[in-house]
Amino acid sequence: MEDIQDNIQFQLTDALIEKVEVLVEDQNDKALKALLNEYHYADIAEILDDLDIEDAVYVIKLLDSETTSEILMELDEDIREKILGNLSTKEIAEEVEELDTDDAADMIAELPEERQADVISQIEDQDHREEIKELLAYDEDTAGGHMAKELVKVYETWTVAGCLRRIRGQAKDVTRVHSVYVVDKQNKLIGRLSLKDLITSKSDQKIADIAKDNVDWVHVNDDVEDVAKVMAKYDLEAIPVVDDNQILLGRITIDDIVDVLKEEADKDYQLAAGITQDVEADDSVWELTKARLPWLVLGLFGGLGSVFIMKGFEDVMETVPSLFFYTPLIAAMAGNVGVQSSAIIVQGIANDNVKGSMANRLLKEIGLSLINGFALAILVILFGLLINQDTTESIAIAVSMMSVIVVAALVGTFVPIILDKRGIDPAIATGPFITTSNDILGIYLFFVLSGLIIGF
Repeated sequence: MEDIQDNIQFQLTDALIEKVEVLVEDQNDKALKALLNEYHYADIAEILDDLDIEDAVYVIKLLDSETTSEILMELDEDIREKILGNLSTKEIAEEVEELDTDDAADMIAELPEERQADVISQIEDQDHREEIKELLAYDEDTAGGHMAKELVKVYETWTVAGCLRRIRGQAKDVTRVHSVYVVDKQNKLIGRLSLKDLITSKSDQKIADIAKDNVDWVHVNDDVEDVAKVMAKYDLEAIPVVDDNQILLGRITIDDIVDVLKEEADKDYQLAAGITQDVEADDSVWELTKARLPWLVLGLFGGLGSVFIMKGFEDVMETVPSLFFYTPLIAAMAGNVGVQSSAIIVQGIANDNVKGSMANRLLKEIGLSLINGFALAILVILFGLLINQDTTESIAIAVSMMSVIVVAALVGTFVPIILDKRGIDPAIATGPFITTSNDILGIYLFFVLSGLIIGF
């Protein structure tokens, strides 16, 4: 039990990295194998991420393919790419043969096109090779691009006894048996089989008599994000994938969907921060610049727009100069409220929780923003009293801010919904897009409404 606890609490230390580096430098293969065999493959991947590429390649070539294939799939994508670049096509093929078809296809897809065909041709298992080629043909954002061919299926005409014998033969190629799928003679998915029912049924019973026909499935061309929603909704550990004719093609497991959700969350977070493409901290300066600059340019034009609006109200600021000092407050409130509203809607869209009519959502958002705006307006008026500010000016600022909050909340609510209906990732609305637009709109409304209340 203590060994398990130690493994759970694995921490990468400088001492461990240094020890591995020394063993690699001394080419002490026996000691290096003994050291690394103490760790889970995910822990070894973490170690390799901190090594020089040359040392990491040395370790990969030293250990057996059954272990290193799993290590490679756990590595950071950039590190894996560099390591694969230092392996021969034969060595890569040996790694691929140890992986399930979905992971094998993912690894090959990361290779340069000219190397992909060479690696595939080196795979000795013909069935494995053909299945990988099939998976590579699907778009990476579809169910087909994430499914594995390994699964356990039985025919409805088999008996329980015959089914158990055949399952033993199939299960040896499947890492985890989440479900047993029932098909007819044409290989069409018609149901699923409970392992409990299979074990407790009489040996001469037909599979058709004990199979459940309420099986969830996804189409091979379904968007993988839709697959994730289905699996999350029904708490599925795996889901079968079929074609137009309901032919069983493969299955998608929960670990693949977790990876999809993580990637989508990372992408949405970057979009919300104003980064237009998937980048990482160690990418080149040029890649990082391309990802960040477009939104910074938008922010620049937004700021210039605010300056242009304020110049249009120059005479107002000369008449009531105190209004000028409240413009940062109005811009900040508009941006913050807009981001809050859009973040909630984007999260709801992602979780498929944005339901009901637009009118109801409109009324709800107006009510919420009025309550928040009124509370903040009272605080602004109290602040005006504290600094002996003219009461009319304080009321004008408070009412204007309250109106800006209502408008910003509506913009933050409906922009993501409109983007989603047009097939654009709504996460883009939670970042500089909403902040900049609400800054400009908020400042404009502030001066217009304040002018009407004060009377100039």
